[in-house]
Amino acid sequence: MTITPEELAVLMQEVEVADPIDFADLPFDEQELRGLIANHLCEMADAMESFSPEDRNLALLAVAAKLVLENLVLHVQLLRRHGLPVSDSVDALLQRLKGDKSS
Repeated sequence: MTITPEELAVLMQEVEVADPIDFADLPFDEQELRGLIANHLCEMADAMESFSPEDRNLALLAVAAKLVLENLVLHVQLLRRHGLPVSDSVDALLQRLKGDKSS
């Protein structure tokens, strides 16, 4: 199954309805950013055409995991920079990652 960058950008926007992205005051057009990312991901997927389905799934899962981790790190850095506390769920996750089972 092949998806075009345009179709992926639409899907991205549909997912954002439930979990909106705060673009804040970035000097970029939101649609252009979605299009850029959708195009990049479709190119990555195309480059994996020769992968077995299992290897392709593992590669895409690894990319998704890296992006979630990067998002978490950037979120915590931003909160700390502004002197804001992390949410209870983020704090619990960070404590779990540190190995502190008391929370």
